[in-house]
Amino acid sequence: MKQAAPAPAPRALRALTLTASGGTFLAMLDSTVTNLAVPDLQRDFADASLSALSWVISGYAVVFAALLASAGLLADVMGRRRLFAGGIITFTVASLLCALAPNLPVLIAMRMVQGAGAAAMIPASLAILLLDGPAEHRVRSIGVWSAASAFAAAVGPSVGGLLVDSLGWRSVFYINLPFGVLLTAAALTRLPAPAPAPAARRFPDPLGTVCVTLGVGALTLGITEGPDWGWLDPRTLAVFAAGVLAIGVLVPRSLRHPAPAVQMSLLGHRPFAVTNVVSLLYGMAQYPWLLASVLCLTNVWHYSELEAGLAMTPGAVTASVAALGMSRLAPRLGGPRTAAIAGMAVFLVCGVWLVLALGDRPAFWSLWFPVASLAGIGMGLVTMGTSASAAFSAPPARFATASGLNTTARQFGGALGVAAFAVLVGGQRTISGSDVFTSVFVFSTVVVAFGLVLTVLGLRPAPPPQPAAAAADSTAAAQESARPQ
Repeated sequence: MKQAAPAPAPRALRALTLTASGGTFLAMLDSTVTNLAVPDLQRDFADASLSALSWVISGYAVVFAALLASAGLLADVMGRRRLFAGGIITFTVASLLCALAPNLPVLIAMRMVQGAGAAAMIPASLAILLLDGPAEHRVRSIGVWSAASAFAAAVGPSVGGLLVDSLGWRSVFYINLPFGVLLTAAALTRLPAPAPAPAARRFPDPLGTVCVTLGVGALTLGITEGPDWGWLDPRTLAVFAAGVLAIGVLVPRSLRHPAPAVQMSLLGHRPFAVTNVVSLLYGMAQYPWLLASVLCLTNVWHYSELEAGLAMTPGAVTASVAALGMSRLAPRLGGPRTAAIAGMAVFLVCGVWLVLALGDRPAFWSLWFPVASLAGIGMGLVTMGTSASAAFSAPPARFATASGLNTTARQFGGALGVAAFAVLVGGQRTISGSDVFTSVFVFSTVVVAFGLVLTVLGLRPAPPPQPAAAAADSTAAAQESARPQ
């Protein structure tokens, strides 16, 4: 049996952690950083409806979600380091083209390319942390990875607000360029060198990958444009039919294909399946919540983009602190399930509070600051809990695939949530009252309530680790170390 690679030195471990978490941060940041660019985009693209502009956000989320599952498998073929570096390069080039986009269709198209690069980065980054770092640090690594993810999603509106207010919407894409260059250099020079390539492995099913992309994209398009086109319009019915047909082809094909686009065997494992449904519901609640928050601050409370961005900062800070803190406490408090339940419960309380108290007059200290801070704690706990639960439901050899599927669920949920947002606000370009945004917060709160119930009833408490299980885990990790990185 091949021996596992020696644990990296502390300095090398820090470089590995910063590089992998930095890629995660960049990918997740761009899922929300454009939220506060919407008002500025409305001014530049005056003829576009709010539902059309929402595709600057949902176009990224759709492609991101559609390719994550296959990216996890691709990490086993190309190697996690190669896929990670390739994803960063794709993301960085697409960011430049987004910043230079002359019109809305080009911007949306380049956002989709960005989503493809981000999809490559996410499962590869977690696999790097879990397999290239010491096994005893895995829970802490997931905490750091989750903190980067939660902080990025929550701080995105703040960063977007600061940049848009001072430099315009194009700056939210220019800012990616220096970080992309630095991360690419770090990935190629500071991550462990690739091991000798083993026997050839199959690439993920190309037709299945197309079916995932088409299914997610068509269903989201139908939900987003249904209010404008009409629910019985031939275009709406056609895209829904295309989405259902694509999923109908995907499922049986994935069951029999040797390298499926979606690993159905993992989904047959109950804890993993439940975790992915919870992640989907969490994404459905989180994304419209963040989008409604920034638009409520700018359109109803009349904050500038800068003020709105600063108002979102407390949640970003508490999200990262909660994820890091729970990664240390989770083993003593019942594991990832406890983190997910606590996060959902906090998120639910915040939703009820906001629905009951939100009004047309600004109330930052009495309402927004405490709600945003608590909601950030909830987001950090849920991100950490679901990420850890998904990763530890799979053997080490499938960490990349498991993380890809779990993030697929969350991003697909986010795409559906943004689509639901578009349905709730209709085709309005400006909104002056809080009632419409209250309806979005009601939607998010109801979805979170379902997620909380499912987590409590569907996930069992983590059992204490057994010596035999630890030995099996070490064997699998040793075998994994022989794979390309």
